[in-house]
Amino acid sequence: MTQRVALVTGGTRGIGKAISVALKDAGYKVAANYCGNDEAAKAFTAETGIPAYKFDVADFKACQAAVGQIAKDLGPVEILINNAGITRDGTIHKMEQEQWQAVIDTNLGSCFNMCRAVIDGMRHTSFGRIVNVGSVNGQMGQYGQVNYASAKSGIHGFTKALAQEGAGKGITVNAIAPGYVDTDMVRAVPPPVLEKIIARIPVGRLGHAEDIARGVMFLVADDADFITGSTLSINGGQHMY
Repeated sequence: MTQRVALVTGGTRGIGKAISVALKDAGYKVAANYCGNDEAAKAFTAETGIPAYKFDVADFKACQAAVGQIAKDLGPVEILINNAGITRDGTIHKMEQEQWQAVIDTNLGSCFNMCRAVIDGMRHTSFGRIVNVGSVNGQMGQYGQVNYASAKSGIHGFTKALAQEGAGKGITVNAIAPGYVDTDMVRAVPPPVLEKIIARIPVGRLGHAEDIARGVMFLVADDADFITGSTLSINGGQHMY
């Protein structure tokens, strides 16, 4: 069987990097998307050998063009990991409309943009694996994150709806809801606040990016075809429901 092609958005740093590396180590052809940090992307490719493609996942036409280019370079995308995300935190009475829109467009709008770009090919071959990265804060909310929590909560609804559309065509669509993971984004939280967050995690630590990557590998496997429309929570027991 030929190697399946996987595309990871936000795939050169943090959780995305761990997912990209895990996929490559398992024998997939991997393309990693990034948007802003050229230096980090160059270092990522030098370290891993995984090609990095620069485009804005919030831009519909850019997503279409990039998926077409990846198909030429590596082959049709059969596995899509929608991992790209940003934060623009602030309480709503101080939040600017740009802070709201940027997070909605990048975190949630990107799921539509990317899925729309790959879905026809997946339907044609009757195979696809889509994993959307949500968040524990999309499940339980978080003070100062009405934009982020809304976008991530929307991902969970998007996942369930698209799973119903894809089920008859061999396309599974699932979500992962990470808790607090030891990435640059989380480490930017002020230390006293971070200590309080960790104190609320039953296992007593932040997650590792590799914890999330293992969940992705489970969901994208060829024989994971009976798992769709699910949200896999990986949060150290912080939120259970």
